[in-house]
Amino acid sequence: MKKASKKVYIETLGCQMNKSDTERILGILSHFGYEASEGNEADFFIVNTCSIRKLSEDKAYSRLGVWGKMKKNRPDIKIAIAGCVAQQEKENLLKKFPYLDLVFGTHNIYELPKLIEELETPAADGSRKRICAIRDKAVPEKDFNIIRSKGINAWLPIMEGCNNFCAYCIVPYTRGRERSRDMDVIINEAKKIISEGYKEITLLGQNVDSYGKDLDGKPTFAKLLEELDKLEGNFRIRFTTSYPTDITDDVIETVKKADKICECFHIPMQSGSDRVLKAMNRRYTRVQYGEIVNKIRMQIKDVTITSDFIAGFPSETEEEFKDTLSAIEEFKLDYSNTAAYSPRPNTPAGRMTDKFIADDVKKKRLEILNNTVKAASKKSNEASVGKIYEVLVEKIKEEDLKNGSKRIAEGRSRNNKVVHFESNTAMAGDFINVKIKEALVWCLKGDEVK
Repeated sequence: MKKASKKVYIETLGCQMNKSDTERILGILSHFGYEASEGNEADFFIVNTCSIRKLSEDKAYSRLGVWGKMKKNRPDIKIAIAGCVAQQEKENLLKKFPYLDLVFGTHNIYELPKLIEELETPAADGSRKRICAIRDKAVPEKDFNIIRSKGINAWLPIMEGCNNFCAYCIVPYTRGRERSRDMDVIINEAKKIISEGYKEITLLGQNVDSYGKDLDGKPTFAKLLEELDKLEGNFRIRFTTSYPTDITDDVIETVKKADKICECFHIPMQSGSDRVLKAMNRRYTRVQYGEIVNKIRMQIKDVTITSDFIAGFPSETEEEFKDTLSAIEEFKLDYSNTAAYSPRPNTPAGRMTDKFIADDVKKKRLEILNNTVKAASKKSNEASVGKIYEVLVEKIKEEDLKNGSKRIAEGRSRNNKVVHFESNTAMAGDFINVKIKEALVWCLKGDEVK
């Protein structure tokens, strides 16, 4: 590894997988003399993008614009765009942003050493090099350092891509088809994470329950969970995201019996209406989703089940939107991510222009949806009052009072509830038992059990 002499700043937008990709990009660049920096002193600026919604795309372009103005005074800096927008837009980005030096997609992160070398080698005619490197298939993984974010939580990708082709989703086009990492590679990376002192590992995949279907011998997600649960150390394991009908009985049973795997499932439903689900190309009905949720709740004590919902999918009626609201209540979903429908290029729903819902209607539906989610979250949290949770402390903050200050610890229970409690001794990374005494919309408050 070269001694650090150059600085790189990466702005990461979007999902946990993007955050994990950024950690790997930083690790690769560290082998070539780059160290992470904050702000304007960097020599190399990268925006790692998300294209799941137009708003994320616009944020990326705005960031490029800021750096482009900076380049007028510092012509030697390099500017790159990575991630899903890069994979989607390809050479168009070089045409749109003349100050952009490098475009690389989701499939060729491990080609970065070659791309950086090419970018930094002067052209024979003295002209400025501009590179677009987009592949249709992923470059094989290589062994580089991973510069992980500081803290107690570590991301661990187990697979990437999606085969489901939901009508609204661009992921299969930007991340490609499902590709699982070898189990031995995942386990070895988990061991390294534990040895570095992280207390929680989150397994990542667009659809973790499909893990192993593309590998020789077809190892299952349940088997991977079993093997990770056997690793020595005091740590937790979480996973996201699950596709409803791909959650097997073996996975539920493994979570139920495991010591280290947290009692929490994130299961996107997207709509409570069967007709809309079919239009979305989701492979289940409302009844089937409910059966899956109820099966998990019956078998796993104090489990948290969270979801995702879209407001204003093309052709969604008011009654069908109300079906979504009633689903949140019927299935007692603990929390849900929400978004107004955002048209994405190359997707079937994006071509349903004659069925688009007006922006003001989508905005109103989203507001109502968010209020329903808040009510569900508060109700879920109220059910925790009186219980004792093991909380993994994530951070400490001082709360100012008129007569002094209180030292407040913030962390999460195994079932992913945010918990605040007063403590004079707790430190980030500690596991503390807390008795819950108060429920708010987004968090719980309690007392440390001595």
